[in-house]
Formats: sequence, C-alpha cells, structure tokens
Amino acid sequence: MTPPKLRIAGLHKSFGTGERRTEVLRDINLDLADNEFVSLVGTSGCGKSTLLSIVAGLQDFDAGDLSIDGAPILQPGLDRGVVFQSYTLLPWLTARQNIEFALKAAGYDRATCRRIALEHLDLVKLSHSADRYPSELSGGMKQRVAIARALSYRPKMLLMDEPFGALDALTRHQMQELLTQIWEEHRLTVLFVTHDVEEAVYLSDRIVVMGIGPGRITQTFNVDIERPRREEVMESPAFMDLQRGVHKAIREGSKRPEMALAG
Repeated sequence: MTPPKLRIAGLHKSFGTGERRTEVLRDINLDLADNEFVSLVGTSGCGKSTLLSIVAGLQDFDAGDLSIDGAPILQPGLDRGVVFQSYTLLPWLTARQNIEFALKAAGYDRATCRRIALEHLDLVKLSHSADRYPSELSGGMKQRVAIARALSYRPKMLLMDEPFGALDALTRHQMQELLTQIWEEHRLTVLFVTHDVEEAVYLSDRIVVMGIGPGRITQTFNVDIERPRREEVMESPAFMDLQRGVHKAIREGSKRPEMALAG
C-alpha cells in the first residue's frame, strides 16, 4: 500500500492557558495521497485555517503526529508552498523579483533564479508583466504571482488558504481554471481551504467537512466527477447533488456536539 504524502494523526490544538484555554482542534486524522487535491470546508471558526497553518509549520500543536513523506513536520519548509488570501507580495519588488527573492532564500544562484522566475510567470500566463510592481497589477494578477512564487522552488505540496476569496466572481473562476490546469499538468498534492462549496466540488478529488465545538472532521466526500473538468460540469446532476450533500454536512457540522445531542 502506497504511504500517504501527508499524514495527520490524532492532532489536537488549543489556544490560551489555564481557565482561558480553548480547544480549537480535536483528534484530527487525515491522510492525503500523492497528487491528491483535497479541500477543507466548514463554517467559520471550525479550525480550517488553523489546521492548514499547522501543516505549513507556522503554528505548533498540543498532541498528535504530522508528517510529509514520513518525515515529521516541525517548522516551515521548502517542501510546502503556501498561498494565502492576502497576496503577501513585497511592494518594492517587481513580479519577477518577488519570485527571485524566494528562490534566493532557497539557495539558487542569480541566473537560475531569473530563469525559474520567468518560467513560472509563463506558467501562470504573466510573462508580459514580469517587470511590473504589485501596485500595477490587478488582484487576480497578484495572486497568480503568489502562486508562481509558491511553485517556483518545486514543493511537494501546495497549501492554499482561501486564495481566491478576495477576487470578483469572473476572476475567481479564471483562477480556478488556471489552478486546475497547473494541477493537471504538474500533479501536485494540494490542501485547499475554502468557504465556497461549488469551488470545492469543482477543484477537488475529496472534500473534508469540519465542524465546530471544537474543530473536528465530521464527514468526507469523494468527488467522483470525471476530469478534466470544465465549466459545463457545474450544471450536471452529479455536481449539484454533491454540492447539496456538502452544504447539508456543513449545516450539521455547525451545531455544537451538545446541541446535536439535545436535538
């Protein structure tokens, strides 16, 4: 049996101390296979972004095991590329220089940094904007630079936290199409946080629903919709049935366990 790319086992996370301690994640168990695209969905406050930050190595945790290709995750690393909703570009650097900056930190020489940066700007269809500054780019263009930067040092996994949440509907769909094309060509393992169920169904191989009180996995859906997917698939009965099922699971997960028992 092939070992998972990412393994999360018995993960617990709390914030605060003493009487003010709040449990935010309880007994999270989740494996991601190599090349699998998994979305985390759930109501606000269920711990989706906290879980992704822990996988990124940006937050610690109280108990459990966390590993990528069998190696424990203890801190941020080049094996994981991270893309947030905010674009996190350095405003004094051009699009190309933003990518080169990340590559220099990874130890590449100047000529290699430039070559890889230009290759990845071409990947996200921004070759024509290589020398433009973030202030000269639209929101969608900034996010494409951020994706190019995250992919540039060849991570094993791409971690994305509401990456298209700040974009208008048309640009958001264009970015979904672009991400789908990149994933199909490069076969990355992706952990994707979103509030948009339609987006989760369109992009994912599997959807993991998280509930609150504290954050926990309540249900998992396999997305058995043929790839490659295009916009027309959103009109199909299978797509809409799955979307309704995920919405129902999110509503049920938004009830705290004690409320569900009382009901």
